[in-house]
Amino acid sequence: MMTLFQPGHFFYEVWIARGVLLSGLAITVASAASIIAIGLSVGILGGLCLTYAARPIRWVMRAYVDVVRGTPVLVLIFFVFYGTAIIGIDVSPFVAGVLAIGGFCVAHTAETVRGALESIPQAQSDAAKAIGLGFWGRLVHALGPQAVRRALPPWINTAVEMVKGTTLLSLIGVVDLLLAAQQAVSRSFMAMEFYGACLVVYVVICLGISQLGALVERRLAYIRY
Repeated sequence: MMTLFQPGHFFYEVWIARGVLLSGLAITVASAASIIAIGLSVGILGGLCLTYAARPIRWVMRAYVDVVRGTPVLVLIFFVFYGTAIIGIDVSPFVAGVLAIGGFCVAHTAETVRGALESIPQAQSDAAKAIGLGFWGRLVHALGPQAVRRALPPWINTAVEMVKGTTLLSLIGVVDLLLAAQQAVSRSFMAMEFYGACLVVYVVICLGISQLGALVERRLAYIRY
């Protein structure tokens, strides 16, 4: 039989479970930040390889991007988690999960960067070359800023998806916010209350990333080329 929400009882249960809940929240934030950092740094390099590298390197990078993007995230997590154990590499569930989702983020970021760079008219590169800029000069001063404006909106969506993807880490034993809430539910039987609180936390984190991206996008809108 369903019972009405009892705020006093709920906050009492939250206070009892505060240690594991705060630890789970910290792990969720740390894993999301690590995944986004890996995806952004390596993904930008991958996008440059897809666009400008020698043909064999482009082929390898294209194969990686297509295979990883076509694989469910959960399958990647299990593949890295159990695969590293099979070949004798001892990594924690947290590290395995971050590497798996980070690799997924790399593939999406690389494709986003490639699309942004290739959408810039060739005349922009020719004009930069005409005034004596080398490859890196053209990339930094002419093509890069324009590519950032084009890549930012889809990349923000990717970052939000990566935050939500961290919930899958609980399936390999990482005590993130979701698994911490599950442990609290198993003791208090207040499923709707704890899962509802998790929903609010994830929405706040994702909205924060979206609003930050919108702010950066508005700032970049003042730059004219």
